[in-house]
Amino acid sequence: MANVIDVAAYILERIGNVTTMKLQKLIYYTQVRYLIMNGVPLFENRIEAWANGPVVPDLFRVHSGKYMISHEELILSNHTSALTNTQRLAADKVVDLFGGYSGEQLREMTHSEAPWANARKGYKPDERCHNEITIEAMLDFYTSPICLNPIACQPNEE
Repeated sequence: MANVIDVAAYILERIGNVTTMKLQKLIYYTQVRYLIMNGVPLFENRIEAWANGPVVPDLFRVHSGKYMISHEELILSNHTSALTNTQRLAADKVVDLFGGYSGEQLREMTHSEAPWANARKGYKPDERCHNEITIEAMLDFYTSPICLNPIACQPNEE
């Protein structure tokens, strides 16, 4: 199983410097894509329903206080070699689909989807929340017929 830092380093290697908000959303959708493709999570790191969308706190601690982040800032060792071809395929699909979106556009997308919205039930829009977006919630929503997100294509559509 990969670590979220490995996945983030690979994404940054592919697309270059991005805002930390955009990186967090790309990481979230990479977890979703891998889950749909393989039936198991890509990484075990917890994803929480923060005010600005899904956030992996373990990754947030690495980029806290920064607006932009680069590949070099995440390389503690040779992280990208830690990913298998299957893991890279999931990240590649997400980058292909959403790499051109801004962090704000991805934020709005996640805000319109059930996993984030349901995890934040009872919280005001700007209120701090550390509720987890569970693997089960992601699987239930992104494999349901009501999901229109292109990340939810069938596993054999690679």
